[in-house]
Amino acid sequence: MSTSSLRRSKMVTWVGFWVNVLLSALKYIAGFVGHSQTMIADATHSLSDLITDVAVLLGINYWSRPADSTHPYGHKRIETLITGLIALLLALVGIGIGYEGLISLRDPDETQVGIIALVMALVSIVSKEVLYRWTVFQGKSLGSPAIIANAWHHRSDALSSLPAFVAIGLSLIDKRLAYFDHIGAVVVSLFILKTSWDLLFPVLQELSDKGASDADVMMIVKMAESIEGVREVHAVRTRKHGNAMFVDLHVLVDGNLTVTKGHDIAGEVKHKLLEHGPSIQDVIIHIEPYETASRKKE
Repeated sequence: MSTSSLRRSKMVTWVGFWVNVLLSALKYIAGFVGHSQTMIADATHSLSDLITDVAVLLGINYWSRPADSTHPYGHKRIETLITGLIALLLALVGIGIGYEGLISLRDPDETQVGIIALVMALVSIVSKEVLYRWTVFQGKSLGSPAIIANAWHHRSDALSSLPAFVAIGLSLIDKRLAYFDHIGAVVVSLFILKTSWDLLFPVLQELSDKGASDADVMMIVKMAESIEGVREVHAVRTRKHGNAMFVDLHVLVDGNLTVTKGHDIAGEVKHKLLEHGPSIQDVIIHIEPYETASRKKE
């Protein structure tokens, strides 16, 4: 990662951090003053965003480092681990909020919810949706899964405020509907758990060395076979590494070519894949004589 990209990534995360600090404080105040369990749950969700912001700020200094002797493939897996940590923290927050909501449903507090909680829910929806859109745009332009994951954490905060807004609104309409405030907390937790799984699933796929999609593999094969001198391509293997991909493949060429010519063809294949392939970081090519491979198939 270049110095400018590193600086931009930190700036994006710091903006999210201070927005979350302000929102968490205001939501807790609105929740306690307005007697709203849903708003207090939503405030806790916003507070969890601070943890993920800190995780990104700490982790970015490591995953942006270049490859070295101890990490010859680079440090991008640290970003994958940070993304997984964000997902797990989200899950814990969701479980905690859901548990508190279900427990309180047995003996709901019928204290009249204050309008300040409703206003704060609306402020949260608007501000976190704007922050999500801006952060996910920055994350995509930087090619950073962790920043995109953090953006979805902002989006989950905006989404969780929607049922909070509805639940608080119903509680304000009629004191007897106060139990909707507790139901709202449970609904918030389900939104959070869904977001957590959406972030965690790609992490598990990468850590289990799941290969690229069939479409990406087909693209790699077609690009390699478009190079003059390449008779066939097979044994393509791919492995995700953060937002990049490592590729191994066998390139079949005329067996009568010199070693130098075969090496040149391999170089052309590698250059094209690195320049135009699907986020490929490195390519290892094994040159084989076409005639020998054909006899093996027979």
